[in-house]
Amino acid sequence: MKILLAPNAFKGTLSAFEATQILSDFFRDRYPEAILQSIPIGDGGDGTCQLLTDHLGLQQVGCWSLDALGRPIYAYYGLDKDSSTIYLDVSSASGIAVLKKEELNPHVASTYGTGLLINDALKFGINRVILGLGGSASIDLGLGILQGLGFVFLDRMGKEIIPFSDRLLSSIAHIQRSPKIPSLTFDFLCDVDNRFFGEDGAIPVFGPQKGLDIQNVNEFERNAKNAVDLIYSKSKRTFLDNPGFGAAGGIALGISSFFPAQINYGARFFFEQVDMEESVAEADLIITGEGRFDGQSLSGKGCFELLKLAQKYSKSVFIITSGKEAEKFDFQKVIRLPDLDFSQPDFKKIAKKKFIETIEKEIEI
Repeated sequence: MKILLAPNAFKGTLSAFEATQILSDFFRDRYPEAILQSIPIGDGGDGTCQLLTDHLGLQQVGCWSLDALGRPIYAYYGLDKDSSTIYLDVSSASGIAVLKKEELNPHVASTYGTGLLINDALKFGINRVILGLGGSASIDLGLGILQGLGFVFLDRMGKEIIPFSDRLLSSIAHIQRSPKIPSLTFDFLCDVDNRFFGEDGAIPVFGPQKGLDIQNVNEFERNAKNAVDLIYSKSKRTFLDNPGFGAAGGIALGISSFFPAQINYGARFFFEQVDMEESVAEADLIITGEGRFDGQSLSGKGCFELLKLAQKYSKSVFIITSGKEAEKFDFQKVIRLPDLDFSQPDFKKIAKKKFIETIEKEIEI
């Protein structure tokens, strides 16, 4: 029997790679005759471009940058010299995972460090950036990235607003665009289709997760609207609030005002890059999983896209997840993980232990 191991990340507990390793160890021990293929999957969430870097065998380049609050951090991107392309996760430098809860501050948090990474890659002659949007800590419209690439933002007095300033969105009045701005195209990978503005937009939906006080939502959105009007006026482009602009605090929105760019549902892009359809067609059984399979999973998330692909070839799919919603879909088996108490200091260790215990008890082929 040929088994395809293709879990997504179990957000906050196990990475897709870690889950795949655990599953691989289990099957080698329990079913040594099985032929295993491992493709941990990403759908634009945290770590998607790292997974692609590993799977495609790209050169991993590391350099010092700054985290979302301006502190030094050593971060990575994947380099494809043949296509002059880098694969970069926003979370590598500008991620929320490295911040403590009390440090979350979307007024200050910036994507500037991600811009520095892109700027570093220019020494390799790149002209394309594939940017995974998952796991960001900011709602800065990608203005930090633009600063890292050489754009300068000024207040009404003509003074430069430096990166990590808490008044960037509220005070931006002028934009200086250097003639040395690099010529780049961007492909954004995201796992949500929210627009930036509106009740389902980035600020009310994702802002509180990034530390935004609910009482400040309307003011923050007004400042963001003024900033958007300014940057699109400067770029002489018409602003359309496209699906996906709400991902990662509006990064695609801001970058698209000055650079050629397109938004991709991360799972579909990922599957094309790793030839997932071919692997599904050759498998007898597919094992996938994610932290919680729910209504949001239907909007381009990895497990749901994998299920649709498996149905095309009449393949059996087991999913490992928490909650009950996966039982409404055509998975051949739903393996439910027990709920976790995320207030416990060692919840990650507990999650790994429960994951192992659950698959050992529930998986039979």
